[in-house]
Amino acid sequence: MAFLAALVAFGSRFASKVLTTTLGWASTLLFGRVPGSRQILLLGITFGSVIWIVMLIGVIVPDVGAFLLLLIPSQSFVPESTIRLLMLVGVIVVPGAVGAMTLLLQKDAKRTGRSIVEAIARGYPLTLLLAVLLVFLACLAIWRKGTSLARRWSDAHVPMVVKPGAYEEVAHDLDDALSAAGLDLEAGDAPSSMSLPAKWLTAVAGRSSSSLVPDRMVRLRSPVLDILIYPMDVLISGKSHDVVRARAAIASRLTTSAAHLTVSAEAQAIEDRLTALAVGAPGGEQPPPFDKDVKAAFEAIDNDLATIEVPYQEWEVLYRQRLQVERDLRAGAMAGEAVLGADSPEPSTAASTVASITRMLRRGAAAVLEAATDDETIQALDKLVGPRWRLAAAATDAAVDGARAAVEGSGETAVHENDAETFERTRQPIP
Repeated sequence: MAFLAALVAFGSRFASKVLTTTLGWASTLLFGRVPGSRQILLLGITFGSVIWIVMLIGVIVPDVGAFLLLLIPSQSFVPESTIRLLMLVGVIVVPGAVGAMTLLLQKDAKRTGRSIVEAIARGYPLTLLLAVLLVFLACLAIWRKGTSLARRWSDAHVPMVVKPGAYEEVAHDLDDALSAAGLDLEAGDAPSSMSLPAKWLTAVAGRSSSSLVPDRMVRLRSPVLDILIYPMDVLISGKSHDVVRARAAIASRLTTSAAHLTVSAEAQAIEDRLTALAVGAPGGEQPPPFDKDVKAAFEAIDNDLATIEVPYQEWEVLYRQRLQVERDLRAGAMAGEAVLGADSPEPSTAASTVASITRMLRRGAAAVLEAATDDETIQALDKLVGPRWRLAAAATDAAVDGARAAVEGSGETAVHENDAETFERTRQPIP
């Protein structure tokens, strides 16, 4: 019995993942941005297709359909013909209900008699397609899982929603992020079996969502990694160590890429505001400054984060993005370029350039002094120019420190140990 319970629990988790993937594709490909208050309708549409499959099985084998739908074992109290008739009615009615829910899902849709009839009629191919898609995804997931187990690989997902027409841009950004993290992968076309589900949904959704489906799907491969970039998901397969590195690089880069990491319209609106802060003026090559306006914008976002009604998982994503953008802007780096696992980009401002020059001068002066300030040389200089030369050396060191503090806002947190030993002798009291 314990083994059966564990098997049922595993099957439930697996079915939940399949339904979640299908829901993500259907929600954006068919309906665009969906507020959190209306996502319950998406659940109804998806599970409606599941119920339709069960009822279709019930028409063929009534006892099996009744058990799957109501967990009622085979019995003789209700005639088989009655069960078959009820299942047949459900097969006819459920797609119409699914179509009606698609109309309710559209906030600004005009609910005329014609639009209602069209929505109900549209529910029949949509329900059939979602049912086929569920079976297809289940088979595909089982095959990929078996392949990963054979290789002793693990899988990881990074959910996202690519903006219309931006798939190639996002794929290029992710490839660059992985390269920056030291993971060299070769880009190529994904197998056709991986891109079929999105194209099927587009066939039902019509031309309005064709821009969300790329002409080709990109697959990034290496001997230790296999990454599939879907319009709604990034699937990473490989050795555990490489998978976590790739996931970190991808998640950090998606913050400012042409994709959303949340689903609800409210959360995506905040993502867009964070991206605008991170990127700054269109076409700008320098990172925007962290000034009063940027600070006020962050305060406004914080107020919205304190009151927004979204699932906790989406709220966590928004808060993480908010902290990442602020960190990059305060560091003077172009937000989004600081990929986890890669070397942090140097600030590209004039102040940072001057700061780099002062550090070079300091190190150069220290090297000269170290070479020229041994005990014998100090005695020779005292005899030649007098002990006042020590004041000049100390003043030069102080001037360099002052210039660096003016440029960077504060002095360096630490000084090389050899610098301290070198200048200790030069700062001794003048006899």
